[in-house]
Amino acid sequence: MSERPMPRLFLIRHGETEWSLNGRHTGRTDIPLTPRGETQTASRAKQLVGEGKVIDPKNICTVFVSPRIRAHRTFHLLFGHLDELPSHVITESCREWDYGDYEGLLSSEIQERNPGWAIWRDGCPGGESTEEMCDRVDNVIKMVQEKHRKWLESGEGSRDVVIMAHGHFNRVFIARWINFPLSLGTHFNVDPAGIAILGYNHRNLKEPALNALNLYAHVS
Repeated sequence: MSERPMPRLFLIRHGETEWSLNGRHTGRTDIPLTPRGETQTASRAKQLVGEGKVIDPKNICTVFVSPRIRAHRTFHLLFGHLDELPSHVITESCREWDYGDYEGLLSSEIQERNPGWAIWRDGCPGGESTEEMCDRVDNVIKMVQEKHRKWLESGEGSRDVVIMAHGHFNRVFIARWINFPLSLGTHFNVDPAGIAILGYNHRNLKEPALNALNLYAHVS
């Protein structure tokens, strides 16, 4: 394998919303960032994104962005100060877990309806099952790793991929990236505006690894 720098994936959760603040399950509902979420995210943009920064635009191959306004807005707040936005794709593949009948509810309210419920085991009635969520995330991982393979083998594209998504999506993604069951995602905290960096061990695409979690998160 070539000695090109190893590729990375920056997995970013959107900034704070009213529902992320109070714990309501926010899947399909298209709610904006809070004023504090806007301010906190914008304040980090020039520190995080730019030449020689943590996320260097010249190294970005593609940014996959969830179409929900909270993710789309976070993307523009982080990258909008650049002369040109990086190549990006708005895709439903990176949307949040579809909570179905539990959309907008607190965990305590769900437990009143369905005692003992756990999303990691039971999925969401009227929304996505654990199998459906796992399949969707696995397909995104395949897309990312194919871009990484092309970079390493031929220099096609650029080194890094960015995903701008959501809390449960990102937790599932981390678990599946490192080849563990989706249910392991329950052990990862993914804070609003936090960044996870995913990569590989031993310069080997068959050894995916978690390099960092919740960088630059705004924790209350």
